[in-house]
Amino acid sequence: YFLFSCQDNKLTSSMNADFMDLWKEDVAEVFLWPDENYPTYFEYEISPLNHELPILVANTNGDLLRWQPFHYNADRQTDHETAALGGEKKPGAAVDGWVAEFFIPYKLLIPLNHVPPHKGDRWRANFYRVDYDEPKSVSWLWQLTKNTFHDYESFGSIIFN
Repeated sequence: YFLFSCQDNKLTSSMNADFMDLWKEDVAEVFLWPDENYPTYFEYEISPLNHELPILVANTNGDLLRWQPFHYNADRQTDHETAALGGEKKPGAAVDGWVAEFFIPYKLLIPLNHVPPHKGDRWRANFYRVDYDEPKSVSWLWQLTKNTFHDYESFGSIIFN
């Protein structure tokens, strides 16, 4: 389960469907890398308008290959919701911010190794937010990365209890 509380003045979000290039507008993202032996991780993106992009990313020396989940339904599908704070949830709306919450089922993360996690397992992860308000976009990361937010070797660690 993940919860993002995003300060924002304007919802820079116009994409009106799932599986679009959400990273080009306001977005919150989670990266989960359960097995450090393989450069493949899960990325989940959600827009303020509640559209999502769940993908597996193979990152070989910065060359990114992405796959969308197959049979993305029932117990393999995320449960997600967003809300605008202090304004309407619509493209270009003036707001005080927005909130995104989502649940990623472990079944969606298969075929990654070490899924589901067991007590004491350590996964690498990062949490990312981009605000595309004018005149310049601003981004936040839980763990700073060196060159790009896809620098998975700079992800932080989460330990399951």
